[in-house]
Amino acid sequence: MKRLSIILFAALFLLTVLYFAFSRGREQRSIVVDSPAPYDVIQHPFFFSGSARGRWFFEASFPVRVEDANGVVLGRGIATATGDWMTDDLVPFSGTIELDPLTTEIGTVIFERDNPSGLSENEMKLEVPVKLR
Repeated sequence: MKRLSIILFAALFLLTVLYFAFSRGREQRSIVVDSPAPYDVIQHPFFFSGSARGRWFFEASFPVRVEDANGVVLGRGIATATGDWMTDDLVPFSGTIELDPLTTEIGTVIFERDNPSGLSENEMKLEVPVKLR
């Protein structure tokens, strides 16, 4: 009987650990960028797309920018939801950014959660390294 209790306890513990591990991994996927992929070559103008959880959007959009290797902003754009954004599910988005003249060959596309509150705890971003041409 004691052995069965230990086995049941171990199984319950394992299921609890797996549940929390799966839940945490799902939360980390709050944004998925389809294009550009890391180290893709982007040119002027360039198209971006992906999916983000509804909480990334405010009024169906969130900001996106491109910076060069020195942190100089080369262009800004808006990711626009192409589906119902008032959900906690992943919502498709897309947009286009016009780029200023390039100053480096390496850059970063920065996807930022729209944060009208300005509170630091609501800030989220995803940075995708790219090659500039």
